[in-house]
Amino acid sequence: MRALLAKAFGPPDTLVVEDVPDPVPGPGEVVVRVRAAALNFFDTLIIENRYQFKPPLPFSPSAECAGTIEALGPGVEGWAVGERVAAYLGWGAARERVVAPLDRLTRIPEGLGFEGAAGLTVTYGTSLHALKDRARIRPGETLAVLGAAGGTGLAAVELGRVMGARVIACASAPDKLELARGHGAHETLDYRAEDLKEGLKRLTGSKGVDVIYDPVGGDLAEPALRAIAWEGRYLVVGFAGGEIPRVPFNLMLLKGCDVMGVFWGAFLKRDPARHRANMDDLMRWTADGRLTAHVHGVYSLEETPEALRVIAAREARGKVLIRM
Repeated sequence: MRALLAKAFGPPDTLVVEDVPDPVPGPGEVVVRVRAAALNFFDTLIIENRYQFKPPLPFSPSAECAGTIEALGPGVEGWAVGERVAAYLGWGAARERVVAPLDRLTRIPEGLGFEGAAGLTVTYGTSLHALKDRARIRPGETLAVLGAAGGTGLAAVELGRVMGARVIACASAPDKLELARGHGAHETLDYRAEDLKEGLKRLTGSKGVDVIYDPVGGDLAEPALRAIAWEGRYLVVGFAGGEIPRVPFNLMLLKGCDVMGVFWGAFLKRDPARHRANMDDLMRWTADGRLTAHVHGVYSLEETPEALRVIAAREARGKVLIRM
């Protein structure tokens, strides 16, 4: 089978496509024939050995995929060859066949295609965990989403709307804001054209934002935190802006607010039952049309280096997929 491989740590151009042996499932595992795999921002880091998880070389990037079960390992029950599934692997999905443990599988409902399902696990899984399990967002609250046109940002915009929040999409260009509005944002804020803190205060009538979803970090964090409401919740999702922010602790005291870490990868290991329930909700909502699973672009296996460059340059508007 064909696989995209990082044989040495380096930029996207160092990735190669080679033939590798077909995988064999062990106990509690299945082989999935991959139809579509998804890329995320952390794939740009993991291939350069700059991510918190460091797989041994050689490895394939891509944490998530969708396809059909092709083989069952010893003792596997409750699953059948031919079933359509989405799988989360952490890395290794950019290949034609993968081995997946049963606790990382989610059935794909009727009405949802492979490309729609392939990119749900990480971005929508992260955003639902953040808004539901961490912030416990309530209908009628305000939600400000930074980096609202990226993969996790768009997911948070859509989920915020589904969960009854008033969504303020924040991004760095008018076209990004237009995309976010098309995916459910009630209000938009261009933080290149207007001060982020003042803009959020303006849009909330000086009350401040109840929940801030931040996958960007960098120099946006402090002004966003200064615009949070009393007893607001600030969700630390990631650092796509490149810099890990350092904010004064007195802001948390003065606002009576909570700063919450969102470590979705650890959550799914520590609470797999809740993760499966979240994934079932996401699959159902997407099949029903309540979520769009918006795709920025679909690339071939050989075109993956270009896809990763698009993500690294923060040009992606939604999910970036690899079609096998």
